[in-house]
Amino acid sequence: MIKYSERTDEELVSLAVASEPDAFGEIVRRWDRRIFALCFGMLGREDEARDAAQETFIAAYRSLKLFRGEARVSSWLHRIAINKCLSSKRRDRSRPEEVLDEESSEYARVFAAPAGSSPATVIEKDERLILVRQAVGTLPSELRQIVVMKEFEEMTFQEISDTLEMPLSTVKSRLYTALKQLRSKLENVAIEVA
Repeated sequence: MIKYSERTDEELVSLAVASEPDAFGEIVRRWDRRIFALCFGMLGREDEARDAAQETFIAAYRSLKLFRGEARVSSWLHRIAINKCLSSKRRDRSRPEEVLDEESSEYARVFAAPAGSSPATVIEKDERLILVRQAVGTLPSELRQIVVMKEFEEMTFQEISDTLEMPLSTVKSRLYTALKQLRSKLENVAIEVA
C-alpha cells in the first residue's frame, strides 16, 4: 500500500471522502505552514492567523464531498483561507489596519540572516522587514492578498488567478498597483526617518 505522503493532494481528498480521516491529516500537514503564512500576511497577528488557518481546515474538511477537482487542492485551500481572513477582518473592524504589533517582528525572524552577519546588519534588516510588513498592512485587502500570495507565498500569477477566480490581467494589474502604493509609502517613511 502506498503511504499517504506519496499520494497527490487530489488522491488524498478522494481517500478522505472515502472515510480515511488520516488522508485529510496529511493534507493538513502539507499545507498548514503555507496557509498560516497566508493568513498571517493578510491579518498581521499570530492569534488571528492561527484561528483563520484552523477555520480553513475545518471548513475544507466539512466540504470535502463538494470538492469537484476543477481546481487544485492548494488553490481550493488558499481560496478558503482568503475568505476566512476577509470574514475575520469584517468581524474586527475596530482594529486599525495599519497597526501590526510586536508579533510581526518575532515572525520576521523567519527571514533569518546568513551566518556571520553583523548585529547591526541583522537589526537593519529586521527594521526594514517591519517597515515593509507595516506598509503591506495598510493596503486595501484586495491588493494585500495579491502581494502576500505573490511576494510572500511565491505563487505564480496563474495560481493566484485560479485561487481568486479572477482574470490573470486583473491579478497583474492589482499587483502593479499594490507595488506602486508600497513604493510610495516606503519612500515617505524613508523621508520621515531621514
